[in-house]
Amino acid sequence: MHFPVDITIGKAHIPVHFVCETLAYAIGYRYYTYLRRRSHDSISDNSRMVIFVGAALGGFLGSHILGVLEKPDILSQMDWVYFMGNTTIVGGLLGGLIGVELVKKLIGVTKSSGDIMVYPLILAMIIGRTGCFLAGLQDGTYGVATSLPWGVDFGDGIYRHPTNLYEILFWLLLWLILLNTERRHQFADGYRFKLLMISYLLFRFADEFIKPDYFFNFGLSSIQLACIAGILYYYKVFTYPSKIITTHARTSVHLL
Repeated sequence: MHFPVDITIGKAHIPVHFVCETLAYAIGYRYYTYLRRRSHDSISDNSRMVIFVGAALGGFLGSHILGVLEKPDILSQMDWVYFMGNTTIVGGLLGGLIGVELVKKLIGVTKSSGDIMVYPLILAMIIGRTGCFLAGLQDGTYGVATSLPWGVDFGDGIYRHPTNLYEILFWLLLWLILLNTERRHQFADGYRFKLLMISYLLFRFADEFIKPDYFFNFGLSSIQLACIAGILYYYKVFTYPSKIITTHARTSVHLL
């Protein structure tokens, strides 16, 4: 396979990464609307819209801010183009979380707003990371060199950890685990989203060690520090694990 993968239409070349990113947003949102129609949502349409705005703004700022902090050694060279060109999913999720929580406090919403977004988020992540993989070295999310048999040459002659494929596998496994759990049990309000966040932050913390990131002299990167902060935010999940499940009754939530 030749990287990056593009779609050729006449003389035009459309990056598959761009196509996948667009599809991730579109399909993820359609899946969300499908689930919302088939389940009871205690949050009104107007409140949902305001929460979405908070999530989008927080996600935008968080993804770009943490994106530029990935390489603190070149912050002095930062300009607007550099700021807009650097993003990270960890920053987007944490920034979106902050934006949602602030908006919910302002409008008085106390119910969890993230549970219904879990499966659409997972689907969108799988599609998006497929685009990142097909973008090769241009995306900058590849792993370090490896001698393992599944290493991938993204075009520079070096076989690297396909960290994007690792992440796709992680999302698929998380999806299956959550679905299997919900066939027999019911999560307490808000815990489906909390489990997604904790699982992903733990995965990314470990995954960063096989990426060519900037590591501080104490051995961690900016993204790993953000992951630790996010995990500590959800400390109650570890302190009170018995509260994750509310009942052993089979649920009737329509997830597919």
